[in-house]
Formats: sequence, structure tokens, C-alpha cells
Amino acid sequence: MLKIGITGGIGSGKSIVCKCFQLLGVPVYDSDTRAKWVMNHDPELREQLISTFGPDTFDAQQHLNRPYLSQKVFHNAAELAKLNGLVHPQVRKDFYRWVDQQPQAPYILKEAALMFESNAYTQVDHVLTVSAPLPLRLTRTLQRDPHRTTAEVEAIMGKQLSEEERVTRAPFVLYNDDTHLVLPQVAHLHETFLKLAAGKSAC
Repeated sequence: MLKIGITGGIGSGKSIVCKCFQLLGVPVYDSDTRAKWVMNHDPELREQLISTFGPDTFDAQQHLNRPYLSQKVFHNAAELAKLNGLVHPQVRKDFYRWVDQQPQAPYILKEAALMFESNAYTQVDHVLTVSAPLPLRLTRTLQRDPHRTTAEVEAIMGKQLSEEERVTRAPFVLYNDDTHLVLPQVAHLHETFLKLAAGKSAC
């Protein structure tokens, strides 16, 4: 099966692009959503998180305490590295289990905001970047997440690759910049990926 990674900076609109692919019948693995699920449901990982970050990592209902965990790691690179070191291997396993459940799909998409930063690109055959100018991404994010401040969004952007590097490193780019139509780009990429998948299966 052909595996395509899809990434983009915060506010790029990669989730909308993924929905377009899903309408074409393409299975999409949402890394962020699955990471939350794994952190809540994997007993071994839960124990490791509590041991590393304290009992407040989960609330009274035993749900992941995301505000607490974010506060612990966002401004602390060492603590963030510990968190990633615990979570990423479990998400990787979850991804491969999910792939095995899509036997009829010519190709799948793996959505991950930190595709290159987390080395998740090593799990896929090709990477598609959804690109948009930084000012537009900032505006979209503030409209979508009114509880965030400009400084908070800019801090998140500062922890991600620059737009230029992300585009340079990806062999496929979709421009979601309010000047290029998204659907024709999705349709073209879909046909391209189907051809790549057919070529891979023939090998």
C-alpha cells in the first residue's frame, strides 16, 4: 500500500484538505487525534506519563489533562523531548495497526503537523505539504481558536519548520492560499497518487 504523509503549519488548512481526500474514499490517519486516544487508552503509556509528569497528568475522571501537560512541556524542551519519546513510539505502532485495517485502499494519508520534526516522514513513501502564507495562517488560527492570543499562535509557529523548509522538503505541495483552487489540486494529486500506488503494487 502506498502511504502519503500530509503536513502543514498551524492554520494551513490541512484538515480541510484531508476531508476532501476522504470524500474521494481515501482513508486518513489523524496523528493528533490518535495520539490523544493512545495516551488515554494505552495502560502502559498512561503509567509512564504519570511516572514522568506526575499524577495530575490525568484528571479526576482519568482523562488526559491536556492543559496541565501542555504547561509542563511547552516552554521546556527537555520535558517535551521526554513526552515525545514516550508518545511517538506508541503512535507509530498504532499507525501500523491502522494501516493493516485498510487492505482495500490503493493509498492512505497520514496527517501530522510535525511530519518532519518528529521523523514521521520515515513511515511514509511521499509527503504532501499544504502551504499558506504565514499571515493568512495566523488569521485563520485566531478565527478558529478565539481563546488563543497572537503571541501564543506565533509561539506554536516558532516551534514548527518554516514554510520554506517544509515546502522544500516535500515532493508534493498543495497551495491553500486563497488564490489557488483547492479541489482541482486535490483531484490532480489523487490521480497522481493512484498511479504511484498502481506502480508500487506492480513491483
